[in-house]
Amino acid sequence: MSAKFRDMEFSQLAELRQSERKYSEEKVNREDILKCIEAARLAPSACNSQPWKFVVVEDDVVRGEVAKALMEFGLNKFAPQAPVIVVVVREEMNRLAKIGSALKDKDYSMFDIGMTIENFCLQATELGLGTCIVGSFNEGKVAKLLGVPEEKRIPLVITLGHPAGEHRAKIRKSLEEITTWNKY
Repeated sequence: MSAKFRDMEFSQLAELRQSERKYSEEKVNREDILKCIEAARLAPSACNSQPWKFVVVEDDVVRGEVAKALMEFGLNKFAPQAPVIVVVVREEMNRLAKIGSALKDKDYSMFDIGMTIENFCLQATELGLGTCIVGSFNEGKVAKLLGVPEEKRIPLVITLGHPAGEHRAKIRKSLEEITTWNKY
Protein backbone atom coordinates (compact mmCIF):
# COMPACT_ATOMS: atom_id res chain seq x y z
CA MET A 1 0.00 0.00 0.00
CA SER A 2 1.25 3.43 -0.84
CA ALA A 3 2.35 5.40 2.23
CA LYS A 4 0.34 8.27 0.77
CA PHE A 5 -2.92 6.48 1.64
CA ARG A 6 -1.98 4.87 4.96
CA ASP A 7 -4.02 5.96 7.99
CA MET A 8 -6.40 7.96 5.83
CA GLU A 9 -9.62 9.30 7.33
CA PHE A 10 -12.75 7.97 5.65
CA SER A 11 -13.75 11.44 4.46
CA GLN A 12 -10.35 11.76 2.73
CA LEU A 13 -10.82 8.36 1.09
CA ALA A 14 -14.29 9.35 -0.16
CA GLU A 15 -12.86 12.59 -1.54
CA LEU A 16 -9.96 10.80 -3.26
CA ARG A 17 -12.04 8.09 -4.99
CA GLN A 18 -12.89 9.06 -8.55
CA SER A 19 -13.77 7.42 -11.85
CA GLU A 20 -10.38 6.71 -13.40
CA ARG A 21 -10.20 6.72 -17.17
CA LYS A 22 -6.41 6.60 -17.55
CA TYR A 23 -4.37 3.67 -16.34
CA SER A 24 -0.67 2.92 -16.39
CA GLU A 25 0.58 -0.35 -17.87
CA GLU A 26 1.59 -1.60 -14.42
CA LYS A 27 -0.08 -4.87 -13.49
CA VAL A 28 -2.27 -5.11 -10.40
CA ASN A 29 -1.09 -7.81 -8.04
CA ARG A 30 -3.55 -10.53 -7.18
CA GLU A 31 -3.28 -9.84 -3.44
CA ASP A 32 -4.64 -6.31 -3.98
CA ILE A 33 -7.46 -7.62 -6.19
CA LEU A 34 -8.40 -10.08 -3.45
CA LYS A 35 -8.35 -7.29 -0.83
CA CYS A 36 -10.86 -5.38 -2.97
CA ILE A 37 -13.06 -8.45 -3.34
CA GLU A 38 -12.85 -9.13 0.40
CA ALA A 39 -14.00 -5.57 1.13
CA ALA A 40 -16.86 -6.11 -1.33
CA ARG A 41 -17.74 -9.44 0.27
CA LEU A 42 -18.15 -7.73 3.62
CA ALA A 43 -20.77 -5.27 2.32
CA PRO A 44 -24.24 -5.51 3.81
CA SER A 45 -27.10 -7.03 1.86
CA ALA A 46 -30.82 -7.51 2.39
CA CYS A 47 -31.37 -10.56 4.58
CA ASN A 48 -27.66 -11.35 4.13
CA SER A 49 -28.53 -12.52 0.62
CA GLN A 50 -25.17 -11.54 -0.94
CA PRO A 51 -26.57 -11.61 -4.50
CA TRP A 52 -23.30 -11.04 -6.34
CA LYS A 53 -20.42 -12.82 -7.99
CA PHE A 54 -17.23 -11.24 -9.30
CA VAL A 55 -15.58 -12.45 -12.49
CA VAL A 56 -12.03 -11.09 -12.49
CA VAL A 57 -10.67 -10.72 -16.01
CA GLU A 58 -6.90 -10.28 -16.15
CA ASP A 59 -5.91 -12.53 -19.05
CA ASP A 60 -4.82 -10.17 -21.83
CA VAL A 61 -6.78 -11.87 -24.61
CA VAL A 62 -10.05 -12.24 -22.69
CA ARG A 63 -9.67 -8.76 -21.19
CA GLY A 64 -9.19 -7.32 -24.68
CA GLU A 65 -12.41 -8.93 -25.88
CA VAL A 66 -14.35 -7.77 -22.82
CA ALA A 67 -12.95 -4.25 -23.29
CA LYS A 68 -14.28 -4.26 -26.87
CA ALA A 69 -17.74 -5.15 -25.54
CA LEU A 70 -17.48 -2.27 -23.06
CA MET A 71 -16.68 0.12 -25.92
CA GLU A 72 -19.32 -1.16 -28.32
CA PHE A 73 -21.65 1.84 -27.97
CA GLY A 74 -18.86 4.36 -28.54
CA LEU A 75 -18.25 4.82 -24.82
CA ASN A 76 -15.59 3.62 -22.38
CA LYS A 77 -12.69 4.05 -24.81
CA PHE A 78 -10.34 3.83 -21.83
CA ALA A 79 -11.35 0.21 -21.09
CA PRO A 80 -8.46 -1.45 -22.98
CA GLN A 81 -5.96 0.42 -20.77
CA ALA A 82 -7.27 -1.18 -17.57
CA PRO A 83 -5.12 -4.17 -16.60
CA VAL A 84 -8.07 -5.73 -14.75
CA ILE A 85 -11.78 -5.76 -15.52
CA VAL A 86 -14.13 -7.04 -12.83
CA VAL A 87 -17.54 -8.12 -14.07
CA VAL A 88 -20.26 -8.04 -11.43
CA VAL A 89 -22.92 -10.70 -11.93
CA ARG A 90 -26.25 -10.38 -10.13
CA GLU A 91 -26.98 -13.66 -8.40
CA GLU A 92 -30.31 -14.85 -7.07
CA MET A 93 -31.40 -13.38 -3.74
CA ASN A 94 -32.21 -15.74 -0.91
CA ARG A 95 -35.87 -16.51 -0.24
CA LEU A 96 -36.41 -13.92 2.48
CA ALA A 97 -34.87 -11.10 0.40
CA LYS A 98 -37.03 -12.14 -2.58
CA ILE A 99 -40.17 -11.96 -0.45
CA GLY A 100 -39.16 -8.55 0.91
CA SER A 101 -38.40 -7.27 -2.58
CA ALA A 102 -41.77 -8.46 -3.86
CA LEU A 103 -43.71 -7.03 -0.91
CA LYS A 104 -42.03 -3.63 -1.17
CA ASP A 105 -41.76 -3.60 -4.99
CA LYS A 106 -38.02 -2.84 -4.70
CA ASP A 107 -35.21 -4.89 -6.17
CA TYR A 108 -33.01 -5.10 -3.09
CA SER A 109 -30.33 -6.96 -5.04
CA MET A 110 -29.48 -3.78 -6.95
CA PHE A 111 -29.03 -1.81 -3.71
CA ASP A 112 -26.87 -4.65 -2.40
CA ILE A 113 -24.72 -4.65 -5.53
CA GLY A 114 -24.29 -0.89 -5.25
CA MET A 115 -22.97 -1.25 -1.71
CA THR A 116 -20.62 -4.08 -2.57
CA ILE A 117 -19.19 -2.14 -5.51
CA GLU A 118 -18.65 0.94 -3.36
CA ASN A 119 -16.73 -1.16 -0.82
CA PHE A 120 -14.63 -2.58 -3.67
CA CYS A 121 -13.85 0.87 -5.08
CA LEU A 122 -13.01 2.46 -1.74
CA GLN A 123 -10.67 -0.41 -0.89
CA ALA A 124 -8.99 0.01 -4.27
CA THR A 125 -8.55 3.71 -3.57
CA GLU A 126 -6.95 2.99 -0.21
CA LEU A 127 -4.51 0.69 -2.01
CA GLY A 128 -3.58 3.46 -4.44
CA LEU A 129 -5.54 1.86 -7.29
CA GLY A 130 -8.10 3.48 -9.55
CA THR A 131 -11.52 2.23 -10.59
CA CYS A 132 -14.30 3.19 -12.93
CA ILE A 133 -17.80 1.77 -12.61
CA VAL A 134 -19.14 1.05 -16.09
CA GLY A 135 -22.86 0.70 -16.70
CA SER A 136 -23.18 1.08 -20.47
CA PHE A 137 -21.83 -1.91 -22.40
CA ASN A 138 -22.92 -4.88 -24.47
CA GLU A 139 -24.11 -7.09 -21.63
CA GLY A 140 -24.94 -10.06 -23.86
CA LYS A 141 -21.49 -10.09 -25.41
CA VAL A 142 -19.75 -9.84 -22.02
CA ALA A 143 -21.91 -12.66 -20.67
CA LYS A 144 -21.15 -14.86 -23.66
CA LEU A 145 -17.40 -14.18 -23.50
CA LEU A 146 -17.26 -15.15 -19.83
CA GLY A 147 -19.75 -18.02 -19.84
CA VAL A 148 -22.27 -16.22 -17.63
CA PRO A 149 -25.57 -18.16 -17.78
CA GLU A 150 -28.29 -16.51 -19.90
CA GLU A 151 -30.67 -16.10 -16.96
CA LYS A 152 -28.13 -13.98 -15.04
CA ARG A 153 -27.65 -10.21 -15.42
CA ILE A 154 -24.49 -8.12 -15.39
CA PRO A 155 -25.56 -4.77 -13.98
CA LEU A 156 -22.10 -3.20 -13.76
CA VAL A 157 -18.45 -3.70 -14.59
CA ILE A 158 -15.45 -2.22 -12.75
CA THR A 159 -12.18 -1.33 -14.44
CA LEU A 160 -9.20 -1.52 -12.09
CA GLY A 161 -5.61 -0.42 -12.38
CA HIS A 162 -2.92 2.03 -11.35
CA PRO A 163 -4.12 5.56 -12.15
CA ALA A 164 -2.18 7.52 -14.76
CA GLY A 165 -4.34 10.64 -14.70
CA GLU A 166 -4.61 13.59 -12.39
CA HIS A 167 -6.90 13.78 -9.40
CA ARG A 168 -9.85 16.00 -10.23
CA ALA A 169 -11.76 18.24 -7.85
CA LYS A 170 -15.22 16.86 -7.21
CA ILE A 171 -18.16 18.89 -8.44
CA ARG A 172 -21.11 18.13 -6.20
CA LYS A 173 -24.32 19.83 -5.17
CA SER A 174 -24.11 21.71 -1.88
CA LEU A 175 -25.28 20.13 1.37
CA GLU A 176 -28.17 22.61 1.40
CA GLU A 177 -29.33 21.38 -2.03
CA ILE A 178 -29.43 17.74 -1.00
CA THR A 179 -30.45 17.89 2.67
CA THR A 180 -33.62 18.83 4.54
CA TRP A 181 -34.41 18.28 8.19
CA ASN A 182 -37.62 16.75 9.53
CA LYS A 183 -39.63 17.19 6.31
CA TYR A 184 -39.02 17.32 2.56
